[in-house]
Amino acid sequence: MKKIFALFLAVICAGFCYYYCKHLPAQEGRFNLAGTVTVPDRLLQLAQADNNSCSIIVKNEADVPVAIKRVVNPKFPLEFTMGEEDLLTESVGNELKLEVQINSHGQLGIIKEGDVFGSVDGFVTAHAKDVQVEAGKTLGKVQLARNVKGNFFRTAAR
Repeated sequence: MKKIFALFLAVICAGFCYYYCKHLPAQEGRFNLAGTVTVPDRLLQLAQADNNSCSIIVKNEADVPVAIKRVVNPKFPLEFTMGEEDLLTESVGNELKLEVQINSHGQLGIIKEGDVFGSVDGFVTAHAKDVQVEAGKTLGKVQLARNVKGNFFRTAAR
């Protein structure tokens, strides 16, 4: 009787292991991110200029870059995927920040006049899919409005 019970228990365990392994989701690794970078129409010509590069930067909670993907001569909307080959560090946190910088000088972290940049509001996870990020900001020359007569500050103080 004990042998039959042991055999029955072994068959049940084997069946459970088979079912569990068959329906276990495939391991994606510790980092697998995908999404789309968009640029508004007013900045599209600037962002798609020749010799530009689009850098997608993933940072941890302390603003330390953990992954970078660079695309030369991007066309927008730009779909991207990032995997373990794009990682810079061994550890990846749970809450990540995603930034985009589009420039022709190739220096990351330095925003110059004519660069286009943007970031995701809030945090993303290491396995996020369909992340939408808009590069809708740029630096340019500060200019006064043309149709203001006189000194604005002087007339406003009266």
